[in-house]
Parts: sequence; structure tokens; C-alpha cells
Amino acid sequence: MCCHDDHEALPWLAACLLTPHLPPVISLAVSLSQLRSRAWKAVKPVMARRLFSQTPGRNSLIQVFQESGVRSITLADTRTRNSLSLQMLRELQEAVGEEDPSLRCIILQAQGKVFSGGHNLKELTGREGKSHHQTVFNECTHLMLTLQRLPVPVVAKVNGVAAAAGCQLVSSCDIAIASQGSSFSTPGANVGIFCSTPGIPLVRCVPRKVSAHMLLTGLPITAEEALQAGLVSKVVPEEELDCEVQKVVDTILHKSRSVIALGKKFMYKQMEMGIEDAYREGGNLMVHNINMIDGQEGINSFIRKCSPSWTHSDN
Repeated sequence: MCCHDDHEALPWLAACLLTPHLPPVISLAVSLSQLRSRAWKAVKPVMARRLFSQTPGRNSLIQVFQESGVRSITLADTRTRNSLSLQMLRELQEAVGEEDPSLRCIILQAQGKVFSGGHNLKELTGREGKSHHQTVFNECTHLMLTLQRLPVPVVAKVNGVAAAAGCQLVSSCDIAIASQGSSFSTPGANVGIFCSTPGIPLVRCVPRKVSAHMLLTGLPITAEEALQAGLVSKVVPEEELDCEVQKVVDTILHKSRSVIALGKKFMYKQMEMGIEDAYREGGNLMVHNINMIDGQEGINSFIRKCSPSWTHSDN
């Protein structure tokens, strides 16, 4: 195991400590009181966030944990292949949209071997009616645009199938790290519903011939094909996925939050601009960035050959 094995083990230990029958192996580690303390510290933030994002009268479909500026959001509705139901969309929106000045990065991941199978088709039958259907797609659009407009990077950690709106979710994240066994598809036409909205971020990520092949045939592409097309940022063996994502997150954490926010905003804005306008606005933004507190701190630290001390200020 690599990276944060202790953090991954703590929720399991907590579950053991909250039950009357403790595995014998626990007594070999540290004292019971120490384990209770460590386990509760690890689980308490998760429990608090679950209550915050939980729809009244329903069990939450996601798990949220935040530590050291990193918010991990896990799709946890394996019963429906982590479908982007209306409840799931609203819980995700609430989780990603919760403001926190200490937040530096968001990780989107999923339980099971399906990252997300897309919209829940049971919510799209004629019985629900057009008004409900419109609400579902409005909420989905709101979520996808929010991911792009957040001031912090959003990293998709994909280990399995990302289909239809699930593929849309991956496409809408800033960075996507996938395991070698993952696959990506937009197969809506197979059931009579063309993946029109999933195709919006898809065609902005991959070449036209690739997006047309995915949208018109519904055939999946492998993780390696997704990498070659630009849909994902990197592909690694499943056993290395956690470490690779952690490496990306650690790199982000070593940068100025305000500089990353400024850069991410312009990165998406200039994609829709003509090249002359982009250069004009980009040059002005560079001048502003250089004269920010963290801009000057970075330059002076480079000259002094020392590590910068970021203020994360917008000034």
C-alpha cells in the first residue's frame, strides 16, 4: 500500500471500535483509547458532511470528507450504478458549492466499478412529465457549469465505467486520472435518447472524429484511447490510482490558491475567445498576476532560491 494507508484504515478501525466485538489484531497496534481517539477524528468530519448534504427523509447518496484543504466527494449509490439522479445531482451541487476559503482542491470519485452510469432512466419516463425532466437537466447543467467555475481544481478519480452523463461529469472536471480498466461512453442513442448534453463538454475535450464516433455509435473507448483523445489526463494501473491522484493533489497544494483561481478562470474563458482578444486579455492578466502579492513572492523566492510563502491573497 502507498500514500495514506493510515487514513484509509481509520474508518474501518472506527467501525470496529463502535461494535462490541473487537478483532484481536486491534490490541496489537496501540491502546484502545488511542484508537478510539484517532478513529473518531477521522470519521467525525465525514459524518458531519453527510448530515449537511443529506436530503430530508432520505439517505445521502454521497460521502464527503475534507482534510487539509482537500475535499473528497464519493458517489455512493452503487445500487443504481451511481446514477446522476435528481437527488444525486443536488447533493453533488451542495457538496462542491459549499464555500470554504481553506479549500484548495476537490476530488470526485465513486464506490464500486461504475464511476457513474449516467442519468437514472426511471426518472425520465412519461409518468414524471416534462417539468420533472426539465428540472433534472437544469440541475445537471448547473452542476457541470459549477465545476468549471469553481476557483479550485476538480480532479476526477475514475476506476470503472463512466457512461452518458457519467462521462459528462468526467469531461467537466479539470483533471481526470483513470485506472487502466476504466472505459468511457455516450450510449444514449442505444435507448432512444441521444447524449446531447453529455456531448457538450465531450466535444470540447476530444477531437471531432472521436466525439462523433462516441456519440453516434455509443461504443465505449478504453482508458488508453481516452488518454490519446484528451478526455483524461493520465492512465495508471488500478493499484497506483490512489498514489497518482495524491501526487496531483499535493502538487496543487504547493501553489498559491489565488493564482490557481485566476489561471483556471482565464483558461476556460479564453477557449471561447478569438486569438487576438485572448492574447490581449491574457497579457493584461499576466501583468496583474505579476503584481499580485503572491506573484512577487514567487518571483523573489525564485531569485533567492528558496520556497515561496504564499498568502493566497487576491491582492
